[in-house]
Amino acid sequence: MDKLIDKPAGDSRNIFTPSELNREARMHLEAGFPVLWVSGEISNLARPSSGHMYFSLKDARAQIRCALFRQKAMLVQADMQNGKQVLVRGRISLYEPRGDYQLIADFVETAGEGLLRQQFEALKKQLAGEGLFAESRKQALPPMPQTIGVITSPSGAAIKDFMQVLQRRWPMAEVIVYPSSVQGEKAPGELCKALQQAQNEARAEVLVLTRGGGSLEDLWAFNDEQLARLIADCSIPVVSAVGHEIDFSISDFAADARAPTPSAAAELISPDQHNVRQHINNQLHRLQQHFSWLLQQTQQQFDHWQARLQRLHPAQQLQLQQQQLLQLEKRLQHYHPANQLSRHNEHLDSLQKRLQHAIRAQLQTAQQQFISLQRALQSVGPESVLERGYALVMSRPADTAAPEVLSTPKQFPAGLPVTLQFAGFKVAAATSDNPVIIESSTHVENSDSDS
Repeated sequence: MDKLIDKPAGDSRNIFTPSELNREARMHLEAGFPVLWVSGEISNLARPSSGHMYFSLKDARAQIRCALFRQKAMLVQADMQNGKQVLVRGRISLYEPRGDYQLIADFVETAGEGLLRQQFEALKKQLAGEGLFAESRKQALPPMPQTIGVITSPSGAAIKDFMQVLQRRWPMAEVIVYPSSVQGEKAPGELCKALQQAQNEARAEVLVLTRGGGSLEDLWAFNDEQLARLIADCSIPVVSAVGHEIDFSISDFAADARAPTPSAAAELISPDQHNVRQHINNQLHRLQQHFSWLLQQTQQQFDHWQARLQRLHPAQQLQLQQQQLLQLEKRLQHYHPANQLSRHNEHLDSLQKRLQHAIRAQLQTAQQQFISLQRALQSVGPESVLERGYALVMSRPADTAAPEVLSTPKQFPAGLPVTLQFAGFKVAAATSDNPVIIESSTHVENSDSDS
């Protein structure tokens, strides 16, 4: 802070330092003068590396220093050269370190643009009052146009910028160029004619009215009243892309959409092919999943209703009833007396066969036993004994008596004729009157034991 100057006691003078005076003067200047316009010739123009512009505005008798800082200088469309007549808008200020009185500019236009701007504002107000710019009149842009009409100069930079962006984003679109001059006295009429031709042909889905940047005078063809009315009444959506971002024309307000540059117009009306392809792939995948799910659901429903239809179908019902009838018939046949008798007969036959088989087995066993006993009996029977050299003594039978085997002494009476039976032959013999028992076993009683 500046040091205050000491003054003698009782001194009533208001004494300033240079910095205080310049600061006070700047405050009065900035507060006393609102935003104003100054017309003059550019001189002493300087463009330092900072991007600011410093120049003087002069007329025949005086000049004033001006400063145009970088952010505002970037937006200026006027031809900034020494000797050019311009109209500058800004505020009065003072550069305190040097005490320089100056104008801080925020807008510069070529001299003569002021009248054009007044005409621009008047036409804009008139058409807006008629509802020509109403949002309700504006049409929606097609999301994926296949045919695009461009009204511009075919040799200008605007169509090149437009096509370059469109080729990158949406190359499948067909572009129809309706040629017209975009600057000069003939431009408004040619623009109107090209717009009418595009509408009559009705080939394009969207129309782009475009040109590159320039001064207000350069862009004046797009401020034509007839052109604005044709744009507003056009049945095809119209995009206005005239100049740069800071430039506005009547066609911008009348059109269905505004783009700040030709390149921006291409981006505005076209989708990004990569995004579209990705979106289509995503939708296709979702659609496939949905149809797969829907097919499964439909198949399940079909199977369910088909099964139900088969169950309820008369033929199926008849088949079920026939099956039930067959089962009942089988049960009836199973319990029918004839079938019962047949089964009993079969069982009886089986038992008889088993009995016969058992009898035959028992007979065979008994026969074998009989043969075995017969053989044993034969081995100890008389025939076997006779064959070993023995003889069987038998009484000689009378005519009325059967022969008797003589085995004890008592059976031998005197004079009893006997027969000796040998193996294979017989011998008749006569005993003595008093037979003598030569030898007898102890258990055999002798006939002469009493004498």
